Amino acid sequence: MHILVSIFLPFLGTALGAGCVFFMRDQMSRTLQRALTGFAAGVMVAASVWSLLIPAMEQAAGLGKWSFFPAAVGFWIGVLFLLLLDRLIPHLHLNSEQAEGPRAALSRTTMMVLAVVLHNLPEGMAVGVVLAGWLGGSAELGFAAALTLSVGIAIQNFPEGAIISMPLRAEGMGKGRAFACGMLSGAVEPAGALLTILAAGLAVPALPYLLGFAAGAMVYVVVEELIPEMSEGEHSNVGTILFALGFTLMMALDVALG
Repeated sequence: MHILVSIFLPFLGTALGAGCVFFMRDQMSRTLQRALTGFAAGVMVAASVWSLLIPAMEQAAGLGKWSFFPAAVGFWIGVLFLLLLDRLIPHLHLNSEQAEGPRAALSRTTMMVLAVVLHNLPEGMAVGVVLAGWLGGSAELGFAAALTLSVGIAIQNFPEGAIISMPLRAEGMGKGRAFACGMLSGAVEPAGALLTILAAGLAVPALPYLLGFAAGAMVYVVVEELIPEMSEGEHSNVGTILFALGFTLMMALDVALG
């Protein structure tokens, strides 16, 4: 039961955020989009450091001065893996007119959802690898750490659910369908978590590398997608301020509850 709660909390956050389409009448303003995107980026960066990279180095403490090595290698593999997916999967980022990846006869809506799926996959993997550490008896990764990470991701997934569903509604899509697209964009997270738990169970010694991998994938998403989105258009500091707020909140959650 505890495992299911941690796995599905981020998905619940996305679904609740997507539900804003039933209560908010107008299109989401650019300022609010920037603020929410900056907040999500701050949470993801803090989670990458405190929930993933630091535990990865603690897991490899037996290597002494080289304890950073598994985390660094895993980090780069995570970055390159997301770079590969970015090239192989057609997708369209919010407020962008030009799709990325190979050309495909897909609707704008489908490619926007695929962009969020790419964004959410590393988050599910992060939860999965921390849970795998707890299940494997790791002293550094307890259930509290997994739950804290799930809560932090669920908090930042709430605005993300709204960010995907509200523009779809503004483009003329029905409320029910816009909600479904926003909600389903988060379904990849529990799937990614379960697959990561299975992979880590088959290769327990690889846990520090997997923690680094999840961190690299999350940082790639932040740098490639979220930071550009929060800085688009007329200059504003709102994204930067909310980034700092999200970072501080996730750091506090991890230290206080983990």
